[in-house]
Amino acid sequence: MADLFDAPESPRLPLAEAMRPRAISEVIGQKHLLGPGKPLALAFQSGKLHSMILWGPPGVGKTTLARLMASAFDAEFSALSAVFSGVKDIREAVAKAEAARARGRHTILFVDEVHRFNKAQQDAFLPYVEQGLVTLVGATTENPSFEVNSALLSRAAVYVLQPLSADELAELFERARAFACPDLAFEADARDRLTGFADGDARRLLNLLEQVHTAATTAGINPVTPAFIDEALSRNLRRFDKGGEAFYDQISALHKSVRGSDPDAALYWLCRMLDGGAEPLYLGRRLVRMAVEDIGLADPRALEICLNACSTYERLGSPEGELALAQAAIFLACAAKSNAVYKAYNAARKFVANDVSRPVPIHLRNAPTKLMKNLGYGKAYRYAHDEPDGYAAGESYLPEGMGRPGWYEPVARGLEARIAEKLERLRELDRLAEAHAARSGLNGKPDGSQ
Repeated sequence: MADLFDAPESPRLPLAEAMRPRAISEVIGQKHLLGPGKPLALAFQSGKLHSMILWGPPGVGKTTLARLMASAFDAEFSALSAVFSGVKDIREAVAKAEAARARGRHTILFVDEVHRFNKAQQDAFLPYVEQGLVTLVGATTENPSFEVNSALLSRAAVYVLQPLSADELAELFERARAFACPDLAFEADARDRLTGFADGDARRLLNLLEQVHTAATTAGINPVTPAFIDEALSRNLRRFDKGGEAFYDQISALHKSVRGSDPDAALYWLCRMLDGGAEPLYLGRRLVRMAVEDIGLADPRALEICLNACSTYERLGSPEGELALAQAAIFLACAAKSNAVYKAYNAARKFVANDVSRPVPIHLRNAPTKLMKNLGYGKAYRYAHDEPDGYAAGESYLPEGMGRPGWYEPVARGLEARIAEKLERLRELDRLAEAHAARSGLNGKPDGSQ
């Protein structure tokens, strides 16, 4: 086959477009949807169209599948991009669909990046989908649960597309090399390097192959080596969207690896996000959150180490600061775990949000003026440092009429195990003081105040 890049036709199609599958049998990947008996395979076989949302990362075949549907069902194909389109464009697409229906042809309306349409724009599709004027195929890289309104979701099936596996990328590579540059050889490690850079994205792989072919031809390199690929390609960033699904998935994986006490996994996800361009200080803030939420007082050093890691990055930058973040992540993963502080805080906030505004008890109020003292502010307050063991046994610091809620329940791990022992000793002193007050008829006040 003639070399695509030396073909005389002009203008030349990009390799990714030239190799776009013309039939379902040519699609590489998505076997969970296109394999025998799978949902989309059955839809093609049945000849029955239905509206759908194709959700997946870039370069996995969302646009290709929509085009193949139009071809397989002999339908008009109308495409919109939510990045460049508005309600006016939707109306024009609908007008074209009505004209096509007058000619006896149905329309597949493909909306790329449908999540970028606002609610009003998404709602504009609803009547035409319900009337059957168009079959809507939306493509999105974001979770439809959050980015597509419920009315539209209820009228469309959601299909999740997966990144291409290493084997699938290798298959695509061999097909593309034979099609576009059959005389250019690749060492096995070079092929693996190139498919690794693609990171599950078919379009990216084909674009990288184009770049390598051009560079190799210019430099007279054959075969292509891994070292040449590193020189020819700018530094690759793993798939990462600072505001998208992959971002929150990786943060979730990092947090759960720390919580699960797996230092290797925590380090992996931290490095993945740094490699993908995540802001290091954002990761530092998330590590601080983990130190409080999942470790807390089981090991108070965790918070200090995380704050120091953030300060180190602010002062030294990369790479020293990133190493400090890695140290913090490993420490968090290895530390004793407790969510007692996190649970206690949430419980207290919920209680306060739903409770009345209880007054501060008189004995706890500040009395900086004579009037306040005459009103009894601060009267009968017991100064803990003057009490045995520095603890005013039986004293209450909560509003009157409010029992001890018991929000903070330390776990039997790390330092919190010792905290639990101390709190139990103090509660026992309270019980003894309250029992003594009851026997003495002091109405619960060990100092005798009424």
